[in-house]
Amino acid sequence: MESRIAQKLRLRYAPVALTWSETRPEKAAEFKEGKWGCVMWMVARAARGGTAVCGRKTFGCWGGGVGLGFGDVYKQFPGGEDGFCHFLSIGNDQWETGRQMAEKVKPYMNEDSFDHFMHGERYMKSPDQVKRFIRGLPITDIPDPFVVLKPLNAVDDEATCQVVIFFADPDQLSALVILANYGRETNENVIIPYAAGCQTLGIYPYREIEAEVPRAVVGLTDLSARAAIRQQLGDHLMTFAVPLKMFQEMEANVEGSFLERPVWEKLAEGKPDGREPDQT
Repeated sequence: MESRIAQKLRLRYAPVALTWSETRPEKAAEFKEGKWGCVMWMVARAARGGTAVCGRKTFGCWGGGVGLGFGDVYKQFPGGEDGFCHFLSIGNDQWETGRQMAEKVKPYMNEDSFDHFMHGERYMKSPDQVKRFIRGLPITDIPDPFVVLKPLNAVDDEATCQVVIFFADPDQLSALVILANYGRETNENVIIPYAAGCQTLGIYPYREIEAEVPRAVVGLTDLSARAAIRQQLGDHLMTFAVPLKMFQEMEANVEGSFLERPVWEKLAEGKPDGREPDQT
């Protein structure tokens, strides 16, 4: 499944197809059950030509489980939801249950992870604010046991794709925003929610699947996700995720659009033509 958008944008990395699956694909990268990992590593692998899969017991981290649509996995965080609320804000050293839980989880965490658990990522000001954040998430429980990530051009049946994910530099992101609004009756067809990197590729686009007029979702405003994929993809990219219906609309609008005019063609000069080979 080729993308005219990807060709016109001269993307360095392949668009990624996110699909739901009843089965685990052969030879796909997958986290070991119970082992921590960042879902964005798997998305980056797919962008570089590989295939990855996450299941209900192999989603890497609690935010990733939520982000991919495996339900409210925050309840499984050490110390439950309250433990996560302290982790994302002021830290688990600020309450007795958190301090007790720290002794149990310390042997299973590296130094950085334990520091975050104890002292907090400080992405929100208070545990109560994190609770409101969780209540506002479009938490989803997908009908299948696996989420598969692979290059879009490796997908044979377009109908199986739930979300298409682009990795874009500032010029390319600008072009995607314009194309998302091209032909629409309104000009607010792209959102940038505050969420984990994987959540802007999963549950937020999932919500848009059901919308009469779906919107695109910009992501990688998550600093932890940016740090996680810096070595794989560099530090200059954002994500742009669209449900299949919107992707098809945007693909149909390439011909005759600004992507065939001098302003874009000049901006596109010098960008690498085609994706890099798999280096995972």
